[in-house]
Amino acid sequence: MSILPATEPTCSRPRGAPAIATLIEARPRDLGGFTVGRVLPAVARRRVGPFVFFDHMGPAELAPGHGIDVRPHPHIGLATVTYLFEGEIVHRDSLGSEQSIRPGDINWMTAGRGIVHSERTGEELRRSGSRLNGLQLWVALPRAHEETEPEFHHHEAESLPARETGGARIRLLAGSAYGMRSAVKTLSQLFFADVALQPRARFPIPQAEEHEERAVYVVDGVIGFGEERIEAGRMLVFEREADQPLCGITDARVAVLGGAPLEGERHLWWNFVSSSQARIEQAKRDWKAGRFPSVPGDDAEYIPLPG
Repeated sequence: MSILPATEPTCSRPRGAPAIATLIEARPRDLGGFTVGRVLPAVARRRVGPFVFFDHMGPAELAPGHGIDVRPHPHIGLATVTYLFEGEIVHRDSLGSEQSIRPGDINWMTAGRGIVHSERTGEELRRSGSRLNGLQLWVALPRAHEETEPEFHHHEAESLPARETGGARIRLLAGSAYGMRSAVKTLSQLFFADVALQPRARFPIPQAEEHEERAVYVVDGVIGFGEERIEAGRMLVFEREADQPLCGITDARVAVLGGAPLEGERHLWWNFVSSSQARIEQAKRDWKAGRFPSVPGDDAEYIPLPG
């Protein structure tokens, strides 16, 4: 990989070369008093590779005495991914896991045939107040693994591969790209990276031969791609032929992600993902009837089935 300093803080694109398939604006969504930026799924684009859901949490100030309280709720047919830039969240699940996630760590929870979890602000930060800024993503599982046994894995920041070159600092959070491979266990061909760019730095996206579908989300700052100037809260989904670099216009933080397309359609309803609509209907009945397992240490309340 070669990352070269740019002479100007923009990128030029060869005339006629296809580059951007879709440009998505994050849309605000209220999650019971806490607002996130919902990026995927969108009307213009439902998924990128196996990633079917993408939320940007914050940045937000949580006043003393306040925090986030995502009560126990179920998932099937997917893996949830939590990555923070600021703050801390305590994860608990029906496997008995209890884990604080801090900036730079990865929580990767494979729901498979069914899991229940909660996400809350810890007591110390709830008392003092805190900031929260991070990403939550869902990866739809391949059909062969939709009913796999649920698992939870936590990876601390220091265990994830990273490199610095040409004004770009790359942390590979999952999958393989940029000559690195993450130890995070995935069941799909994918990549997910956190990249910090200095002004005038150039940064390549993976080639389509490695990962067929690719996108970049601007967390903070401003970047350039071809003739486009992309500000925070926007996702670019690239055409297959796109091979131009991203450029830092200001100091910027971006998430780069993608992978192989899913084999066939996926149905999404509430917190359930499946290739079978009948399987989602069964999950609805199971949650309503209390047939999912409970979360040890956090079983006094739950999120009811919508509707």
